[in-house]
Amino acid sequence: MNSEKAGKVYLVGGGCGNPEFLTIRGKKLLSRCDTVVYDALVNPALLAYAPENCERIYVGKRAANHALPQDEINALLVRLAKEGKDVVRLKGGDPYVFGRGGEEGVALHKAGIAFEEVPGITSVIGGLAYAGIPITHRDCASSFQVVTGHLKNDAAHLDWKVLAATKGTLVFLMGMKNIEKITKSLIENGMDPKTPAAVVREASTPRQETVVGELENIAEKAAHLSAPALIVIGKVVGLREDLRFFDNRPFFGKRFVVTRSRAQASKLVEKIEEEGGATVMYPTIRIQPVDSEMERLKKAIGHIGDYSHLILTSVNGVALFFEALADCRKDARALAGLTVTAIGKATAGALKKHGVTPDIVPKQFVGEALVDALAPELSPSDRILMPRSKNARAYVMEALSKICEVDEIKIYETLREDRTDVDVPALLKAHEVDYITFTSSTTARYFAEKIGPDCAALMKESGAKCASIGPKTSEQLKKLGLPVDIQAKTYTIDGLVEAIKEDCINAH
Repeated sequence: MNSEKAGKVYLVGGGCGNPEFLTIRGKKLLSRCDTVVYDALVNPALLAYAPENCERIYVGKRAANHALPQDEINALLVRLAKEGKDVVRLKGGDPYVFGRGGEEGVALHKAGIAFEEVPGITSVIGGLAYAGIPITHRDCASSFQVVTGHLKNDAAHLDWKVLAATKGTLVFLMGMKNIEKITKSLIENGMDPKTPAAVVREASTPRQETVVGELENIAEKAAHLSAPALIVIGKVVGLREDLRFFDNRPFFGKRFVVTRSRAQASKLVEKIEEEGGATVMYPTIRIQPVDSEMERLKKAIGHIGDYSHLILTSVNGVALFFEALADCRKDARALAGLTVTAIGKATAGALKKHGVTPDIVPKQFVGEALVDALAPELSPSDRILMPRSKNARAYVMEALSKICEVDEIKIYETLREDRTDVDVPALLKAHEVDYITFTSSTTARYFAEKIGPDCAALMKESGAKCASIGPKTSEQLKKLGLPVDIQAKTYTIDGLVEAIKEDCINAH
C-alpha cells in the first residue's frame, strides 16, 4: 500500500439483519478493502466478504455503551485513509438513517478525504416488510415519519403535537428504552389510544419477533423485547395478518445444529435459513487427503485406459479425483469410454460441474443400492477404479470384488473436527435447540464424542430432535443411544429438509 497517496472511505449500509440485504456495490467494496470498520448492528456474516488479510476494527455502539466515541471514529477513518488504506465503514441499515453517516461524511470532507456513501436497506422499510407491515398503503397511509427513539431533555426536542396529529405511519428507531414515554406523550398530545401499534425485534433474521397491540398497551405487551427493535404506529399495522410471510415459514423460530464439515455445511444451512430457521454451525468432521493414496491415484490415472468403470461416492471424492486428474495434465476427456457411477445427487452434480454426466446413479444413495445397480453391468473382464474415503464401509468393495477386479484407493479420511465456535452442550442444557441434523454415521459418532459421555442423557433432557439423512446414519445414532426422531425418505440434503418440514407441520 502506498502511504503517500490517501485512500478512500466508503460509508456502506449493510442492511437490516439479513446478510442477503447487502447491495452488490457494498459486497464488491468489502471484497477488496484494506480495512473494515464496523458497528454493533452489522450482521457478522458480512465480514466474511472481506479479504482474509483485511484489518477488522469494531467500533460498535449500544445505547450509552460506546466501544469508541463518535469523534474518535471520525478521527480513525481520517487516519486510516491518510495511511493510504481503502476503508469500508460498515453500518447496519442505511448510513444516513440515524447512523451518523452524515457526521462521518462531513468529517471526511473537512479533512480532505475522498468518500462515497453506499445506501443500505433500512429497517424502516425492510424490517417492517419482513413483519408483514407496509410503511405505506393507499387505503390507510400516504405518508410516514421516522423518528429517533433516543430522547433527550425529557423528549422536549420532539414536536409531540405534530407527531400525534399525523395521519400516516410513525416509526421510532432505537426507542425500546423509552417506549412508555413515547406512547404516553403521543396519547397526551391527542393521538387515539386505540391506534394500532407494533414492535418488531431483530427484523428479517430468524430471531425476529413481532408484538402487535394498540398505542395504549403496546409498551406493556412488548416489555419483554430488547433492542434492536423498532416501534411502528398507524393503521398499516392492521395489514400484518394479510401480508406476513417471513414468520409463517415452516422453520421460523426453530434453531438447528448443523454437524456437517465447514466446507460442506453451506447447502444445508442455506436451505434451513430459506425456510426461516436459525442455524448453529457445529462441525464434527473435517476432510483430510491421504498423500500416499493420492500418489497411487495419480499412477492409476496414468493408466486410466486399463479401467472400464469409475465409481465416485462423494463430493469430496470428486474434488480430489479431478485435482489428481489436473496434476496428471488430463481433464474429463480422459474418462471417455468409462462407465461412470455416482452415489447421490450431490456427487452427480459435482461431476456435471466438471462436464461429466454419470452413466449410473442408484435410486437410493447407499452401498447396497450401488451394488444392485452396477452388478448386472459387470463381467469378470471388467476393472473398476474406486477412489473414496478411508472411512467408507467395506460392503461395496467386498461385493464388487466377487465379480471383477476393483482398485479401491482411499484418497481421504474423515477426522473429528475439534474446533468449534459455539457451546452446543450449553444450548442443549438451556433447551435452546430444536433439531440436530446428521448427514452421515460419522457425523453422529463424532457428535457424541464431542458432547461427551453424558450425550444421550443430555439429548433426552434437552428435547432436541435428531434428524437423520438415512438408515445407516440412523443405525449409528441408535448404537450411540441417541433417538432417531426423523429420517429422510430420500437420502439427500433435500430429503432431510423435507422430512424436518413434515415434522414441523405435524407438530402444529
